[in-house]
Amino acid sequence: MINLRRSFIVGIKGLYLTKKECFFLKKYKPWGIILFSRNIKTIFQTQQLTKSIKTIFNDHNYPILIDEEGGRVSRLRNFIDNSIFTNDFFGKLFKNNHRKFEIYFDIYVKQISYLLTLLGINLNTVPVLDVRRSFTDKIIGDRSFSSDPKIVSKLGDYCISKYHKHNIGTIIKHIPGHGLALVDSHKELPIVNANVNEIYKKDFKSFVNKKSLFAMTAHIVYKNIDKYNCATHSKKIITLIRKKIGFKNLIISDDISMKALKYSIRENTTRSFAAGCNLVLHCNGKLPEMLQVAKNAPIVDSFIIKKTSQFINIIR
Repeated sequence: MINLRRSFIVGIKGLYLTKKECFFLKKYKPWGIILFSRNIKTIFQTQQLTKSIKTIFNDHNYPILIDEEGGRVSRLRNFIDNSIFTNDFFGKLFKNNHRKFEIYFDIYVKQISYLLTLLGINLNTVPVLDVRRSFTDKIIGDRSFSSDPKIVSKLGDYCISKYHKHNIGTIIKHIPGHGLALVDSHKELPIVNANVNEIYKKDFKSFVNKKSLFAMTAHIVYKNIDKYNCATHSKKIITLIRKKIGFKNLIISDDISMKALKYSIRENTTRSFAAGCNLVLHCNGKLPEMLQVAKNAPIVDSFIIKKTSQFINIIR
């Protein structure tokens, strides 16, 4: 039952659930599971893995996530090669030929959605809505649609709508914007010194009025908003996301095992919830760390239950 789950999402180590992982899932009942390339070898094996997860929870609609952006960020390389289909590719196509963009993107999302559904996956962490700059760290690079926030916003809307049409949920990222970061948050903490006006006009703009039920935070310090805490740990920025950007649905932390976060896994978890994140994400599949997340994650509240029900209506 949804109301007995805890407010966190975890990864698992391999191609099949271990006995320890089964015990962990049954005891701590995470809200969702995220899969990576390490979990995906063949179609049949992946189907068996997702089926075993859903069987534990007795829930055909249990949230199973994946990062399948296309381009560099693809977990389905064993089945398809979509390396040319970056967000930058689609952004340029949109600028040059709207009609051609619509045809290409429609076919692309339809095929990805078909494959995800076949595998038992129902939630994709797209679209990336970061507004690219000439100096943006390459970790974003061609994962961004454009340097124009209007184009990023418009293609974000299109992406969300298309995935929803094909019964796949979406997670917009990295709210409130990763485009000003000069370093990779997987390795160190980016600090943005830009004035608030520029951040509002460009970076925040692409996230406004999005119909996705989920948003993933950026592990970035926006010094002129909160000089002490990155967005994931900042009550000021989560409040701003709610009020200024107007995002009213579920906020998920980015992976709290990333090196941008300087605290222990336990403290990264508690600080994320204290700031206002609804769900905490932990990706590396290390069971001792997962236990720290689980033990410090609250039972899902009525808001999460309500939004999860809305998500189920999309994927049915």
